[in-house]
Amino acid sequence: MGPEKEAKEENVILISDDDTDTETTLGNSVVVIESSENSDLEEKESEEIVDEESGLVVTFCKKGMVMPHARYDCMTNLFERTESETCIPVKQNSDICDQCYCYICDKLASECQYWTTSSCCHCNAHNKSKFWKDQRNFTLTGVLVIFNLEPTEIDTDLRHGGELLFTFLRELSMQYNNYLSGEIVLSCQNSVCPSKQTPGQCSVSSQLHNEIIYKYSEVFNLVSSFINKAEKEKPKSAAVMLLGAAKEIALHKDPAQSWQNLPPSESLKLAVPFLMSRITKNLQRILVLSDFPKQLYEKLISFFQTIPLPPYCFRFTNCLNVPSWDDRLLTTVLKGQNITGEQKKNGKKEFLWEVLTVIKARIEKMENMGQYKELVRYLRAVKCNEGIGLRDLRDKIPFYLCKSGDFTNAAYSLLLPINNLACCTACRLTPLQFESYLKMFWTGSVPSGKDFQDSEEWILNVGSPVKCCTLIKQALRVLYSNQSLYRNSKCWSALITIWGSSPILEQNGLLTALMLIEPPSSFRQMVCDVSFGILEELRLKINVSLPSDVFYGSLNLEACFLLTIQAVLQMLLTDFPQLTSFLEILLAFGKNFWALKLFLEGLLSQMPVLHDVVSMIARDLSYQKHSLLKLWQTLGPDYVGELLCLFLSFRNSQLQSVGIFLSHVVIENLNQIVLPLFRCPWAKSLDVIRLKAFKRPHLDTANHLQLNKFVSILEKL
Repeated sequence: MGPEKEAKEENVILISDDDTDTETTLGNSVVVIESSENSDLEEKESEEIVDEESGLVVTFCKKGMVMPHARYDCMTNLFERTESETCIPVKQNSDICDQCYCYICDKLASECQYWTTSSCCHCNAHNKSKFWKDQRNFTLTGVLVIFNLEPTEIDTDLRHGGELLFTFLRELSMQYNNYLSGEIVLSCQNSVCPSKQTPGQCSVSSQLHNEIIYKYSEVFNLVSSFINKAEKEKPKSAAVMLLGAAKEIALHKDPAQSWQNLPPSESLKLAVPFLMSRITKNLQRILVLSDFPKQLYEKLISFFQTIPLPPYCFRFTNCLNVPSWDDRLLTTVLKGQNITGEQKKNGKKEFLWEVLTVIKARIEKMENMGQYKELVRYLRAVKCNEGIGLRDLRDKIPFYLCKSGDFTNAAYSLLLPINNLACCTACRLTPLQFESYLKMFWTGSVPSGKDFQDSEEWILNVGSPVKCCTLIKQALRVLYSNQSLYRNSKCWSALITIWGSSPILEQNGLLTALMLIEPPSSFRQMVCDVSFGILEELRLKINVSLPSDVFYGSLNLEACFLLTIQAVLQMLLTDFPQLTSFLEILLAFGKNFWALKLFLEGLLSQMPVLHDVVSMIARDLSYQKHSLLKLWQTLGPDYVGELLCLFLSFRNSQLQSVGIFLSHVVIENLNQIVLPLFRCPWAKSLDVIRLKAFKRPHLDTANHLQLNKFVSILEKL
């Protein structure tokens, strides 16, 4: 082999993750590998070299590059290890190559500001010294060192939170120092004059003196702004920000020697508990909603426990002792293995007891995950010292049961008190909630959102709908249990609408109207005969069994409709003065005119009530014309004609007047909304009006004239 092909030994420097010295490593960041390479023919093909024993064939080789490495692993410059020398560089430790990194700053040694600075001397740092390791950890973690976090645990979010906390602590220190300086104010103080006073002279004199007032408001505003900022950050960042702020304000002292009558934000002893309450509530939510690693979770809680709380903050001592999601008692409750939330541990009873903020956070997380069965079990078992708040959360148990597809149990749970509470969920339902529940029970569908208001889109066929007989009993029980619902026309119209609607819901949550066949008069009379007893038992909360021959046959839907009509009539006889509207009850019958006729005939036996009902209908028609016209557009001209005929065909002049008023509405809106509607063929409806109403002798002269005008207008369309 010629001299031009003679190989020259070079060293290849590689990064190593091994933290221990072995026979093949120097330090922890380099490995030396011997290689043959021709320096004159760099990066060119060389002769093939074959190792017969290993079978390794080398066909190409390249000059080794020195990779970045810690100073103590440099192969060019020797390094002398010492434990904690910071005064001067040891021997040649300050010498560096182009790829030497500072172990403390984690940057190129040439860029380190403290490489040879006395009292720092980063050039002497290495990974075998506890002193230098602690220095490196403090430099890399910054203020996060107070949380006892290892560098490997610190991610981008934690580092960002630490940076914000560090900036805040500097600002807070300045504001706190200003607070300690106080403000000098001039005050007037009454004192007894020590000299003898002549009779008739006052022995009390006023003296002016300087008083120092300590106002915490600037500190309060700064901390409040920082909490607001933390609430917008990611969970890990927010956690360290809030914990750091909590520790600082807990260390603040009130320099006032006596109590000073100051507003809450200016008095330290009032402001700090308020701020601490905000901080701890945010931390409780973060711990529940965020999936922190177990080690980080425990370190955050441990840090809070080390904060020296002043006496006026003792109530926050255990507020972050929030059980993790894998807690044994909590897990058994969520799985349904423990329905009471109680267990015995070391002979003592333990309860699933959590503060309201934690309960709300757990509900939020389970809602987001769609764990509605677990959510119901949790709400039934958990205990809290804020009874009213927990009761309000438990009121959504029927809704969560619906979301899980268990509609029948949801219907029963409306009237079941939980844990011996004074009243049931039904007592606090709103008309909107009652209407939504009826729709859910009838169709087996639920709103797609987390609440009743989130109903723009519905999830269809989640479970089996509630049977008619169960639904009518539970709906009437709810109305009898809640006076505000019982006296609300929207609730009665919603119940009437259900019986005249298809159980198949549209995607947007709208019901489809049905026309039920009028049952035989004998069947109607049978339902009427048993209605009074059934309604009375339901009112008294007695477990009612509906007659099977009436409510479980082929006409079960019509039977429920008829029972509802009787319930509405009873309500009108007793609570009509409490109603604010009646038109919606009237319109809820839709095209089931036979049912509406039965209802109006029931009013004829109570003339004073009928008079009040007609007066309210006339008032409603004056104020709710838009709703009426919108409904007419949906149901068509035949519906309008049948509705007019129904009222005009009664011999009672008050009911006839409703029909005449409806004809006024048609005439007044011909050119706006009604004209396109009545251009549709409706000769059949016109003939019906003529036959049933116009030629009836019981119409008075004024009504004849009005109806004659109305028919003439319609004939010209």
